[in-house]
Amino acid sequence: MGERPVLIMVTCGGRDDAERLGEALVLEHLAACCSVVPTVHSFYYWDDQLRREHESLLLVKTLESQAAEVQDFVRSHHNYELPEILQVAIEGGSSAYLSWMERQVTKAGR
Repeated sequence: MGERPVLIMVTCGGRDDAERLGEALVLEHLAACCSVVPTVHSFYYWDDQLRREHESLLLVKTLESQAAEVQDFVRSHHNYELPEILQVAIEGGSSAYLSWMERQVTKAGR
């Protein structure tokens, strides 16, 4: 494994939004795989009001070298004014899976 894998978590307004965004990231070879957790319950302040939302969570598996491009893509294609985008380093895991991830993201001349 030559490149460092990362997980980028993005909350979306619903399952359809998360699936649309995740599929586009995979088609662009910006992510090896995207998974959708259909329902998460989020609590936060927005415009000084407590919000309680049912959202979907998009899990984007990619490489550190593509993380900035993934984040730019998410910001430009997301429905939210300020999308939650959190990046976490993947410190370990199945070496075969991590190698597969790298091959998927580096396809098409990347």
